[in-house]
Amino acid sequence: MSLVTLREILRDTRQKKYAVPAFNFNGYEDAQGMINSALKMRSPIILMASMGAVKYIGLKQTAGMIRGMAEMVDIPVCLHLDHGTDMALLKEAVVAGFTSVMIDASKENFEKNIETTRKVVDYAGKFGCSVEAELGKIGGREEHIVADSAESALTDPAIVPEFVEKTNVDALAVAVGTAHGFYKSTPKLDFGRLEDIVGLTGCPLVLHGGTGVPEEDFKKCIRIGMSKINVGTEFKAAYAGAIRDAVGNYKKDELDPRTYLKHVKEICEKIADKKIKLFGADGKA
Repeated sequence: MSLVTLREILRDTRQKKYAVPAFNFNGYEDAQGMINSALKMRSPIILMASMGAVKYIGLKQTAGMIRGMAEMVDIPVCLHLDHGTDMALLKEAVVAGFTSVMIDASKENFEKNIETTRKVVDYAGKFGCSVEAELGKIGGREEHIVADSAESALTDPAIVPEFVEKTNVDALAVAVGTAHGFYKSTPKLDFGRLEDIVGLTGCPLVLHGGTGVPEEDFKKCIRIGMSKINVGTEFKAAYAGAIRDAVGNYKKDELDPRTYLKHVKEICEKIADKKIKLFGADGKA
């Protein structure tokens, strides 16, 4: 089927108490493994490309590849540009066929964040593309996104309704204690803050920094009302690990690169299986 928007794929998540898995991919093998898992589990799925990934693969190539995968399955697939900070690249992604983009203006002050986000929403809307924004600062490191967790500001629930109303975003990433990358210690999520935010807006909420969050914390976030959960670092580490392991397991005269790369597809599918079930998205396609 055709790619769907973020607005479409998140529509009934809060009501039915599940979160749509949003997985960062870096090439064909991991993306196909994720799709294979979602098809098998009958789950909707959001495939996310970072700015670094699209610069490596190519913007149009990325859109064409994922569009082709989506057309071969009968489950909802959304193609999302993650953490977009370059306005020109955001616009190119919309034109290229991404059905969702994230504008990350969280480093700006509240008014500037609204202004920048609104510009992206207005532009993307002309192409039927959804927009995710971020309010608050999510800590950690993810490619070009770097924030000191100690200095990161959690989302203030009081300003959420104004932000959503003035920007008309389709989804909102909130900072409630998670961080990008691997955690040095178990993260402490502010569930009370999340409950306050959910009570103030019907806008679908997004949890970034999903690698290493305890399973029970995921489940609680979803019960409260989280609609989209991002996982990136875990897949990236698995991708690299699968190649390293494969190289060590075959004879040096093995020349077919697919012999090595098939392991990336397989390990990413297994990880996706677990996340989809954990997020309650299985059977929701």
